[in-house]
Formats: sequence, C-alpha cells, structure tokens
Amino acid sequence: MVAMYKLILEVKEVKGRCAAGYKVGDKIVVKEPSILVKESNNVCLYAIGALLPYLTVAYREVSKSDWINQLQHLQCPDPINTVIFKISRQKLSPEHTIVNL
Repeated sequence: MVAMYKLILEVKEVKGRCAAGYKVGDKIVVKEPSILVKESNNVCLYAIGALLPYLTVAYREVSKSDWINQLQHLQCPDPINTVIFKISRQKLSPEHTIVNL
C-alpha cells in the first residue's frame, strides 16, 4: 500500500506583479485528483500546468531518499513576475492509500 498526501502550495514570495493576483499567504490545496476549491485561493492555470509533474509525485509516499522529499519550493513559469510556492504535505488517513496489486 502507498500512503497518499494532501498538498498545500502556499505563496511565499511574489517577484513583480502576478497576473493571477497571488499574494503572500495565498494557497492552492490539492487532494489527488482535485484542487480543493473551498480551501484554495485563486488558481492560475499556468502555475498549475508547470507544477503538475511535481505534484503527481508529491501526492505519494516514496523512499526517504527520493528527490521529491528534498523539494521545499516550486515556482510558476513567469520569468519576470515569478510566484514562489512553499510545498507542504499532510498525510491522509488509511482509506486514501493506494493498494499495489
């Protein structure tokens, strides 16, 4: 069985002016396979598109030495008005585990 995590992406820094309107403290909360809209602020499609490959790995429990466990921050792809997100993981209850067959 593979434990699953809820992900919280919290805006830690905005360099310039974010076109999506992100401010420090805004959050995107993800519980695979959905963004929890009621727990999230605005969701930028460009940021989600760029972060998605990392998020799909971060949902799952992996070996302690896996690179995803070292990851603390992600950023949107805008090179001028960059938004830096802190990534936090909250372990979900056992009913949210994946059973390997």
